[in-house]
Amino acid sequence: MNDTTLSGLNRRSVLRYAAVGLAAGPLLGHAQSKDWPSKPVTLVVPFPAGGGTDAFARPLSAAFAKVTGQQLVIDNRGGAGGTLGASIAAKAAPDGYTLFMGAVHHAIAPAMYPKLDYDIEKDFVPLVLVATVPQVLVVNPQKVPESDFKSFLARVLKNPDKLNYASAGGGTSHHLAGELFKQQTGAAITHIPYRGSGPALQDLIAGNVDMMFDGLGSSATHIQSGRVKALMVAGAKRNAAFPEVPCAAEVGLPEYTVQTWYGIWAPKGTPAAAQTRAVEAIRAAGATPDAQAVWAKQGAEFSPFTQRQFGQFVSSEVKRWAQVVKLSGAKLD
Repeated sequence: MNDTTLSGLNRRSVLRYAAVGLAAGPLLGHAQSKDWPSKPVTLVVPFPAGGGTDAFARPLSAAFAKVTGQQLVIDNRGGAGGTLGASIAAKAAPDGYTLFMGAVHHAIAPAMYPKLDYDIEKDFVPLVLVATVPQVLVVNPQKVPESDFKSFLARVLKNPDKLNYASAGGGTSHHLAGELFKQQTGAAITHIPYRGSGPALQDLIAGNVDMMFDGLGSSATHIQSGRVKALMVAGAKRNAAFPEVPCAAEVGLPEYTVQTWYGIWAPKGTPAAAQTRAVEAIRAAGATPDAQAVWAKQGAEFSPFTQRQFGQFVSSEVKRWAQVVKLSGAKLD
């Protein structure tokens, strides 16, 4: 599994799963009403409200309620680059009523946090890879007047250590995207870590920081409103939701590819039947018109990966980011 695999997801895949999900809706609402879910389900989101994970968790929660008749209750547990919430979820009762919505950050964490009290590959069961979105370089329009990437980079290179970038915390994909950017451009920029992408974005909008490497999902509405300006999408192609924003390959960075992805896990030991029904419910929720509209607006794709493929993908990401951390020498601030 790799970035090419993810970027190959297409409209036919989405429509195929939409058909499956819509067909599954009545089944989940009736035949399974006496089993899972028979009560509200808690979804632990390991970042503060308003961040990239929330941008997908909340519309998914609304759709889940319509599909199953039960609430998917968002429990935001931010801190320690997303590892605090992960630790809490890993220790939850494996009864199918606590799920965990993690992200690419949780594939990075093993290389950045040597004393984690959980293992993303051993203490969780992968369910669904719900969204993949490219990262985007966004800047504060008042602090960065340049309207194109090349002019912006020229100023950064002429003014080493004068500009800073916000991240969702040390060891997150936002942080390492900045480290990759520094490696591949020779830029000297200062890292400013926050407790989640929501607070980081708010400080970017307020002009307290200059720039940010963020998941397109959480930045999308702010780009559309003009509160932040997008200069580059990380990857080899433009994003359909923002076709005017050049991709990294177009601006001379063909190797600069960073995707933010979000997935849902269950604690290890969750019964197989509950896992299966959870996967069906999540897919059905993601296939509703309202959810599909949110995904399209944020330039995101819903993955067709099976549980096994999702697990294999996570393992490949853990290895990939461990190598990035090693080469960059990135450390927690």
